[in-house]
Amino acid sequence: MNKREAARQAHQTIALQSLGFTTDEAAKLRRISMMLRRWHEKECGVVGGCIERDEVTGRAMWRTDTGRLFPAYDMETGALKRLAAIIDLRNALQPCNPHPEGHGDVSAYIQGDPRGAALYIIRPGDIPPGQTVDSCYSRGICVY
Repeated sequence: MNKREAARQAHQTIALQSLGFTTDEAAKLRRISMMLRRWHEKECGVVGGCIERDEVTGRAMWRTDTGRLFPAYDMETGALKRLAAIIDLRNALQPCNPHPEGHGDVSAYIQGDPRGAALYIIRPGDIPPGQTVDSCYSRGICVY
């Protein structure tokens, strides 16, 4: 890790701490984001095959370049459960504050394109009235 990367990670941790996350939770959010990004890369396809979900059972399967299917370890489901637990704990510990600069409840947005960060923490007020999170998720805190 170089100096610029260390400074970026420190800035990200400070931004997450200002929302009420602990340093440990900020590190866990970063690991979740990296895991989801890798999962999205595998869904799009990498050398040797791609990940896909069975339409009937919902299980993760690895499709090789030759078309054969094999069971795959499902990293996505566990990461999403851990993410939900961290967000729920933070929202339970931080009282909702109607003040515009107050904390309020945060939410997570998963961006499925592997070319960027996979996780954004959306604060209250990041989404303008009448818009959806899909169109302006980058106003949140990017976790990568």
